[in-house]
Amino acid sequence: MSALGIIGSSSMDDLPGFKQSRASNESTPYGDPSSRLAHGQLYGKPVIFLARHGDGQSIAPHLINYRANLWALQYAGVERVLAVNAVGGIGERCVSGSLVIPDDLIDYTHGREQTFFDGAGQDLRHVEFSPPYDEELRQRLCAASSAARIGIIPDGIHGVVQGPRLETAAEIKRLKRDGCAIVGMTGMPEAVLAREIGVAYACCGIVVNQAAGIGSGSIHMEIEATKAEGIAVFMQLLRQFLAG
Repeated sequence: MSALGIIGSSSMDDLPGFKQSRASNESTPYGDPSSRLAHGQLYGKPVIFLARHGDGQSIAPHLINYRANLWALQYAGVERVLAVNAVGGIGERCVSGSLVIPDDLIDYTHGREQTFFDGAGQDLRHVEFSPPYDEELRQRLCAASSAARIGIIPDGIHGVVQGPRLETAAEIKRLKRDGCAIVGMTGMPEAVLAREIGVAYACCGIVVNQAAGIGSGSIHMEIEATKAEGIAVFMQLLRQFLAG
């Protein structure tokens, strides 16, 4: 079985309990990935971890080299990617600390490199992107949550915005009208790039704050108070997922 690729969020620059055996610097036709690929074992299973925002969380969402990241993971033999995203909660069920496995998305980003098929000596391809997440991988995550008795939100629309600033209350109202349950800054073009190169891809959104105009108090204070709890629950889910 090939290693599971895990892409860490802004709240996760390593994996608790991960036993790294080596790190590789993958050179790609699209430049350097955000970080070296960490190869190793997690709960006895092969895993390759990539820190999406780089070492020390230094790369802003709109500056991440998503193409290099996905290309490097596939080149290393990864066939399945579980992306971890720190997100804001919009839907009523999406309270701080909850885990969301979205089944759809809306892309509000702009100016990012969205495709490997950019016309540079390649045929134009219109990749099918509905649904945007691999359903088998999603269902395995949901089954793992049931087996581990971890309450998750098994569906919802992931609204992906440009960042790096947080949203206004009016923007969150618009996203809510559009049907978004969570909002984040890094879900695209990551998902579509995985689809283009045939890598199964699913997202686990860790709700670290209530979005602007929904919660009360300081969003940054809420994020700091919530992210450790959310990561701990995610690691429980991941343990069961890898055991399945």
